Amino acid sequence: MSTQIGELAPALRSSNWRTPAVIILCGCAIGMLGFGPRSALGFFVQPMSHEFSWGRDVFGLAIAVQNLLWGLGQPFAGAVADRFGLFRVMCVGALLYAGGLLLMRYSSTPLSLNLGAGVMVGFGLAGCSFNLVLSAFSKLLPAEKRGLALGAGTAAGSFGQFLFAPIGVALIDNFGWQQALSVFGFLMLLIIPLSLALSTPPVTSASSATPADDQTITKALAEAFGHRSYVLLVLGFFTCGFQLAFITVHLPAFLVDRGISAQTGGWVIAAIGLFNIIGSLSVGYLQNSLPKRYILSTIYFTRALATLAFIMFPITPFSAIAFGAISGLTWLSTVPPTSALVALMFGTRWLATLYGFAFVSHQVGGFLGVWLGGIVFEKFGSYTPIWWLSILFGVLSALINLPIVEKPVARAVAQPA
Repeated sequence: MSTQIGELAPALRSSNWRTPAVIILCGCAIGMLGFGPRSALGFFVQPMSHEFSWGRDVFGLAIAVQNLLWGLGQPFAGAVADRFGLFRVMCVGALLYAGGLLLMRYSSTPLSLNLGAGVMVGFGLAGCSFNLVLSAFSKLLPAEKRGLALGAGTAAGSFGQFLFAPIGVALIDNFGWQQALSVFGFLMLLIIPLSLALSTPPVTSASSATPADDQTITKALAEAFGHRSYVLLVLGFFTCGFQLAFITVHLPAFLVDRGISAQTGGWVIAAIGLFNIIGSLSVGYLQNSLPKRYILSTIYFTRALATLAFIMFPITPFSAIAFGAISGLTWLSTVPPTSALVALMFGTRWLATLYGFAFVSHQVGGFLGVWLGGIVFEKFGSYTPIWWLSILFGVLSALINLPIVEKPVARAVAQPA
């Protein structure tokens, strides 16, 4: 790992303006912009479905495709960033993200909605979301700053959710959903100049490279998927995606069905984002002193209990916001310990790639959460089965994370000839 930091040091010295503070600030801004609009897309379900006479399964499928392609695209975007540097990947991702939101603004058929909100935004997120920001933090920042930086980067995504949810509702109410999407789309272009601060150099071979530095991507993947703790981590991450995507897309409509106003729904999503700032920063700090597997297990079990309490008691504005606050404390707080565990086990050489494959599991869960939510509602007129499935997954993931071993993978040391 020291060799990797040494390889990056010349690039940092030649860019004196890229201090750790600038890197963290720009990375957090990218995390905020990238996560904000996609977390507010649930507020477009009702106006778009009403205007085009769509069922919720139509919109749900588009966002499910987005989640799936975000996940499938993440390891490839990570591999390109690991090999050729981050800046180009971020630029392409931002352009796809902006283009997808603008195409969504002009969508009048399920096919165009799937292409814009699903395919383009999904692949765009893979190239410019906070996942790559966190990998850049791990590569560019000294070890003592990484834990808190990972928490801050994740919290910034939550702040984007807190910021964009009420803004999205206000834009829709005052200017219409089309104009709201246009504003969101143009804001995504700000990611391009911000990503200059996170630019990582392309990988160059060196005769003095350590086994970790000289490892090919194929060997890295074989090593990771042959490692029991990595597999358990990946399986547990599925639940995170399932729960987050279902709540983000379907909770606003669920609350309206229960007689809660759309404005209150906006504040519930905003509360999730606000309280996750606290949760992510706290976890980023605590993971330096507590076992990360216990943190993850606690997060998943807390989510299951919060969901159980939410659906068992009458739904009121107070209970909805309280659910948002509790969910927010655990919302994206799984990300810092998950990425930190990947870095701990395998180093930072292929971190974006290996975390990207873990994120595939997360987004497959997200695909099923959104898609099944729409299908179940159209069939039964209720989200109840999905709420109970979310509780079950939370308990299972809490158990799955407990056996994870928190230490670097054993590698053969090269012997002199």
